[in-house]
Amino acid sequence: MALLKIAEPGQGRTRQAARRKRAVGIDLGTTNSLVATAEAGKARVLELDGARLLPSIVHYHKTGFSVGGATPHAEAMSVSSVKRLMGRGREDVSHQLSYKLEDSTTSGMPRIVTPSGHVSPVQVSAEILGVLAKHGAQVLGGDLDGVVITVPAYFDEAQREATRDAARLAGLNVLRLLSEPTAAAVAYGLDKKLQGTIIIYDLGGGTFDVSLMKLQRGVFEVIATGGDTSLGGDDFDRAIAQWILQQGKLQTPQGRDWAELLARSKAAKHKLTEQAETTVEYQDWQGVLDRETLLSLIRPMILKTLKSCSRVLRDGDITSDELTDVVLVGGSTRTWGVRESVRDFFGREPLCSLDPDEVVAIGAALQADVLVGNKYGEETLLLDVIPLSLGIETMGGLMEKIIPRNTTIPVARAQEFTTFRDGQTVMALHVLQGERELVPDCRSLARFELKNIPAMVAGAARIRVTFQVDADGLLEVKAEEMVTGVHSSVVVKPSFGLLDSDIEKMLVEARSAVESDVKTRTLREKQVEAERHIEALNAALAADADTLLDEAEKTALQEAMNTLAEAAGGNDGDLIERLTHQLNQVSQEFAARRMDAGIRKALAGHAIDELD
Repeated sequence: MALLKIAEPGQGRTRQAARRKRAVGIDLGTTNSLVATAEAGKARVLELDGARLLPSIVHYHKTGFSVGGATPHAEAMSVSSVKRLMGRGREDVSHQLSYKLEDSTTSGMPRIVTPSGHVSPVQVSAEILGVLAKHGAQVLGGDLDGVVITVPAYFDEAQREATRDAARLAGLNVLRLLSEPTAAAVAYGLDKKLQGTIIIYDLGGGTFDVSLMKLQRGVFEVIATGGDTSLGGDDFDRAIAQWILQQGKLQTPQGRDWAELLARSKAAKHKLTEQAETTVEYQDWQGVLDRETLLSLIRPMILKTLKSCSRVLRDGDITSDELTDVVLVGGSTRTWGVRESVRDFFGREPLCSLDPDEVVAIGAALQADVLVGNKYGEETLLLDVIPLSLGIETMGGLMEKIIPRNTTIPVARAQEFTTFRDGQTVMALHVLQGERELVPDCRSLARFELKNIPAMVAGAARIRVTFQVDADGLLEVKAEEMVTGVHSSVVVKPSFGLLDSDIEKMLVEARSAVESDVKTRTLREKQVEAERHIEALNAALAADADTLLDEAEKTALQEAMNTLAEAAGGNDGDLIERLTHQLNQVSQEFAARRMDAGIRKALAGHAIDELD
């Protein structure tokens, strides 16, 4: 398996005369975004207009747009937190927005109504990426050769593809989409030479990720991931805003007024990082918000993050006592109560020696510097994982897992299948994602067909199905008939993403239904086997019954088939298995006669010595 490589600082190599390629790492955040660059293992975050953090806001007005902080246009409409809409459907948006959405006729993602027209979340993200990349090119003195963009570890294929589309729209060459917790581990591992088993707790403005990683002798391996792509500091701000409205007995504002309330809520949250209480004013109301009240407002959300941490530890079969370190990432980890809650949960002081706002961009820059071709020092390996199992539907409505969840990527896995019916020339393939045994309990990703399969008896064809997940977590599925080489493939690009609640539900249900799922799968496999025997025997009877069997033998076979067919419609797996065995015994003599007849036919007209 080809593995991505990054390089460690120190022990620099003699550089060739060729121009050092220009690359940057971009942390495309929900609230703020950053761009960083690296050379010889040393990364730095670039400043834009004197600030390292670029607010992830695009201000649209009738004559154009601007990106970042306050807009000089009084009539502009500001679009923020667009990351939460990337690769998502309108029905996925559960939080209040300060702008209007309309359904798109061309994709699953909604379009945002602005004074300069309707724009997609991909377009908004492209504007932010464009500003960051342009600044990086100016600092480095020329066009960029490549960028690494970070995404939440729990982003599914649709959300990752939407991010890549935004980069393409911005004219960028994406070297890799790198999971944010993994980027943080890269930064800490290279700068501090951290070794051992660590948890990356990444709480940003709009997303939460947690990753369990092992770092040893330069190998970065992600063991398990979890999180929530709709949980972050923005939700803290909304909780404070709702508290203000309740305290002041005020109506929920809309548009600019709601944005203003959120801004005041965020300011109060930031002040409580440094002081025990702060005065909050909104409209005609004034009150005091203290740390204890803040913690009561955000505690349910903090507990959700810690539940994700528990699941990741369980997936990795490890206890908190076995951890080497807990690393805090994301600006929202500065919020009062978060660091303390993480410390109490894991029983150790979390590591935060690198700026939590900048650590992801630093890791992305370090990776970009090497992926673009600027090599130095000793090489190390970076291994990431997929969050949910990928597989294909088989007969009986069963989910056949080809790549299990938490498998390291990039990865390619193949499995061979065969035809169910005699003369079958087309195979329909249904690509699935999930942890359950039955198709209805999993998520459908794509469907495609393999045509022109040579007509053979059932079970003779060899169909190799290959699943390939690239370094960005994007999936390609290919099916090939091994005799003729005919093939078909599909790149999975669903129109909108999987709800985080659905991901959570899939994992929880899979764990709670393990025993019943195994029983159901065993039953369905026995039913499919029975159906296969009945269908094969029906085809054989239609072809040779009149010449090879007498009436009594025909009747005995038909009765055995009818008995099995009736049992196959029920839920008694043991009975189905027993009757399938009985049918095989009853049909053995018929099968032997068909084989003899086939051999005689093949030998007809040939001398014995021709067979030597």
